[in-house]
Amino acid sequence: MASPSEPLKIHSISESVYSALKSAILDGTLPPGERLIVTDIAGRYEISQAPVREALERLKMEGLIVGQPNKGSVVSNITAKEIRDLFVLRELIEAYAVRSSMASLTDADFSALLRVLDGMGEAVRERDNLKILEQDMAFHGYLYRKCDNGAILELWNQMKTKMMRFMAISNRYHSTDNLVEWHLRLIDALKSNDPELAEREFIEHMHAYKIIPME
Repeated sequence: MASPSEPLKIHSISESVYSALKSAILDGTLPPGERLIVTDIAGRYEISQAPVREALERLKMEGLIVGQPNKGSVVSNITAKEIRDLFVLRELIEAYAVRSSMASLTDADFSALLRVLDGMGEAVRERDNLKILEQDMAFHGYLYRKCDNGAILELWNQMKTKMMRFMAISNRYHSTDNLVEWHLRLIDALKSNDPELAEREFIEHMHAYKIIPME
C-alpha cells in the first residue's frame, strides 16, 4: 500500500487515520483499486486494528472505498460519466439552493461565509489540499442548509464526497491561488439581490472544474 505522506496530527486516532487515508485517496497517493489492509495500516502507524477498521468503515460509507471479494477494502473508482451526472444534478439543486436562500441571508450569514473563506485562504497558503476541499464544501453546503429543504440537503450530503474527489483531480491541473477571490465574487452575487445573476455566477464557478483530463 502506498504511504500517505502527512503525519497524523488529529487528536482521535481513528479520526487521524480517516483523515490521512482520505487525503491520500483524494490526492491520488492511494489510486483506484489500491488495497487497504487493516494490519498493514495498523502496523504503519503503530496502532491497534480497531481505529483502522472504524476509519475504513467511514470511508466506505462515503464511497471512497468498496469491499471486493478476496481483496477486502479497495479504493473505489470514479468515472467521467459519474462526474457528468453529478454536475447535471448539482447545477439543478445548487441553483435552487442559491435562489431559495438569497432573500433570507443576513449580515451574520455573510460573516459566517467570510470565516469559511478565511479558512480556505489559510488552507491555500499551507497547500493543505484536503482542507481546501473541505472549506469549499463548507461554503456551498452553507447555502444548502440555509435553503431549508431537507431533500435538497440530503442530495448534497450524498454527492459532496464524490465532488471533492473530482475537484481534487482538477486541482492537480489548475492553481487554487485565486479560489478565495472567486468565492468572494459569489458572495457579491448573493448580495446583489439578483437571483439570475447569482445563479449564473455559481454555475460558471461549477463549470470551471469540468475542463480537466479525467483519469
